Amino acid sequence: MITQAEFLDLLDDELGLDYTPADLDRDVDELPRWDSVYLWRLLTALEARTGRPLPFDRLLTTRTLDGLRKLAADDA
Repeated sequence: MITQAEFLDLLDDELGLDYTPADLDRDVDELPRWDSVYLWRLLTALEARTGRPLPFDRLLTTRTLDGLRKLAADDA
């Protein structure tokens, strides 16, 4: 499982997004600088991290970053 701290590091290292733990529970539409391109980049980073494909249809309907983190873990 990817911890919240590891996920925040991934967001910073791979996407250049400096979010806080509180940001993980916010709707992605409320996050500064977030857009659909970041979702694609995050999908790629998570797949590289987990070593397996993730369900893109479920990624599209997940509304928080923590939901995306948990989805990557749940798909194990």
